[in-house]
Order: sequence, then structure tokens, then C-alpha cells
Amino acid sequence: MPDPTLAPQPPLTRASLPECSWFVLHTKSRQEKILSQDLASREIRSFVPLIEKAKYYGKRKRITEEPLFPGYVFLLGTLEQAYSADRTKRVANIIKVADQDRIDWELINLQRAVQSRADLDPYPYLRKGVYVEIESGPFRGLQGMVEDRLQYDRLVLQVDILGRAVSLEIHGALVRPIDAPGSR
Repeated sequence: MPDPTLAPQPPLTRASLPECSWFVLHTKSRQEKILSQDLASREIRSFVPLIEKAKYYGKRKRITEEPLFPGYVFLLGTLEQAYSADRTKRVANIIKVADQDRIDWELINLQRAVQSRADLDPYPYLRKGVYVEIESGPFRGLQGMVEDRLQYDRLVLQVDILGRAVSLEIHGALVRPIDAPGSR
């Protein structure tokens, strides 16, 4: 667990390393932290946003650090360094980032939130027209289409019943995106 008494580190940005670019490394299952440590030992800069999660084993509670985005590591380096990461056999794909300024801005904000120990909760990326399934709660298993985003934490599902639609407000953290019906 990180030492909370340490001063926050400045965010990792392209401004500090102008010869470098961001790459997104899609990792093999449960390899994010190991890959990040391996890259650090090679002096390759990477970022894996971690959040604390409580795990319960019977009556015992254990706090663990887990990746905010399972399966992804952000690498700030050269193309050769990205290929070096690929040779670790922990990487499934290297995703080149077209809009370097945008990802730099997004990761600066994310790094600051992680360093300030904000209570971050993984949230599916939802937009109008995406089909979703409710994963928990009394509506578990219900499937529908996102009709509209009302607020940052609320959405409306469209569910077709007998050729009509009904709306249901549900917290976005309770749903997961699915394939459109009939697309399989």
C-alpha cells in the first residue's frame, strides 16, 4: 500500500518527455501491475491507475489495490519501448493513440484523482443507443438500450414491451454494455 505521507508526484506527461508518446498496452489477464513493475525496472515510464478495494474472506476483510481499468497499462515512451513491453509476453495488443494531447489531458486528470485518493468507481462508458444489461439489484438481468444520459450518474433504459417502450432510471454503475439483440 502506498505511503500516504509521501508528497504527491507530478503527473506523468508528454510535456516532461517531449520525445515520447502515449501507448495503451492491452495486457493479458491480471498482468497490469507485474508489467508496470517490469517496465519500471527497464526505466520505461508507465501508468496503471490503482484503486483500493475491500475483499472479504469469511469474516476477514483485506484491502487490495486493483487496476481501475483491468487489462490496460498506459506507457509513455518511444515506439521501441512499446515493442520492448510487447516482448515481455504480458501484452496482448499495443494500441497507438492518435490524439496525444487528449490522452495527455485525460491521464493528467486521472493521475491527480488517484494521487488525491479520490473514491473512484469504475463506470462503463455509456452513450445513447448502446445496449446494456443490469448486473445487480432488483432489476438484474433486464436488458435495454440507453435512451439518454440525464446526469453523470443516471441514465434511462429503453425496454421494448409489446411494441411499446418504457423508461427506467437506473444508476449507470449497475449496468454493463452488451451486443445488440440479433447481432450474433
